[in-house]
Amino acid sequence: MIDPADPAQLSKLLRRHRINLKHKLGQNFLIDPNLRDQLADAAGEQSDEVVEVGAGVGTLTIALADRHRRVTAVELDRTLIPALREVVGGRVGVEVVEADILKLDLSERYPDGGEVIVGNIPYNLTGALIRKLLDQPPRPRRLSLVVQKEVAERWTATTGASLATVAVQVFAEARMGFTIPAAAFTPEPRVDSALVVLEVREKPAVDVPDLDAFFRLVEAVFQFRRKQLGGALGRIAGTGSEAAGSLLRDAGIDPERRAQTLSLSEWEALYLRFAKTPPGHAESVASLPRPKARGPQRSGE
Repeated sequence: MIDPADPAQLSKLLRRHRINLKHKLGQNFLIDPNLRDQLADAAGEQSDEVVEVGAGVGTLTIALADRHRRVTAVELDRTLIPALREVVGGRVGVEVVEADILKLDLSERYPDGGEVIVGNIPYNLTGALIRKLLDQPPRPRRLSLVVQKEVAERWTATTGASLATVAVQVFAEARMGFTIPAAAFTPEPRVDSALVVLEVREKPAVDVPDLDAFFRLVEAVFQFRRKQLGGALGRIAGTGSEAAGSLLRDAGIDPERRAQTLSLSEWEALYLRFAKTPPGHAESVASLPRPKARGPQRSGE
């Protein structure tokens, strides 16, 4: 049997199938069998049904297949599919699906949710993937993802350090697994990666009547992350910083703080206070349209 975690076997496999790796698709293959097995161990229980995002040539797939009764290996790049099928050939319970994970309807396969999502996720896919998997039910039970270490640190921050932190932690309890050095991949990426495990909550961590409006407000505030909250919200709401500061104090929040210092419970209190129509104003903050990004936004933010 072929093990692509072995550099020599991987090199032969790629040559045999005339595969040239595509940087734009984030194709960096893990060549450390021990780290690969640790990732497979972190995925979940034997009874879990696993969806692997970006299966590549099956490096992680074969380890997952040894530990789980059913693995759906999703791969976008059709040039990798023959090699992937060769590597997983003969393993019971593995299904290879050629598809874009962002367009694949997982609810057809898992109408009640509860699956486990596993994968080494390219930097430019992280934000869109999290939105697809967590924004609407049915949701997975767990996400066990390898991402750039910087992204993992944002997702697991103890305060709302970024829009990504809030967006992830509203739906999941996030914990850092372990660091994976760049040298464990080929081609070697420029930065280290890390495993982050997201245990998806049964219900969102904030109790608000409109989650879409909640995230619109959070996103609007983070457009002014360098400003104090009083000034940022005064500008967003059109009330002025003094009136916004009064509302923040009513919510138990110092208006001189900044967005990245707030906890989830404070974001909830802020939203509930500002979602009400301020006296003398025609609309609430929550009804404002999604703000335009100021300059390019980074994936995973």
